[in-house]
Amino acid sequence: MPHDFKNFPELTNNQMQFYYFDSPHKQITEDFWGEVVDVHDGDTVKVKWSEREKPVNIRLSNIAAPEMKEVGGVKSQRWLEEQILGEYVLININPAMRVGKWGRILGEIISFGMNINQNSMEQGYSIEFGLENLI
Repeated sequence: MPHDFKNFPELTNNQMQFYYFDSPHKQITEDFWGEVVDVHDGDTVKVKWSEREKPVNIRLSNIAAPEMKEVGGVKSQRWLEEQILGEYVLININPAMRVGKWGRILGEIISFGMNINQNSMEQGYSIEFGLENLI
């Protein structure tokens, strides 16, 4: 059965051995720079990467922010938007756990030398959330 690249563009490490050469785009396997073009909520953004036609969905690793309909969700999203929307950022990838259960790349966002994931927790816009919950 072929992989659904339209709905799940990122291959998990286990899927790489079966579908890597079928992928219509380059798979993300290491840190990269890109422009933040959308902030979906307090822990999910879209980044335009030079190697891809469409933006890449990034789930900020090790944190959990409230959903948009939850208390603090809009505030968390707006804070993140103020920090990184329109900025070129570094996405640090953990090669062992690079894709989460919803098919998004898991990564730490570094902007102007600051770890945005860590800052979000320190400012109270998210809480710590282990990687084991994302895969």
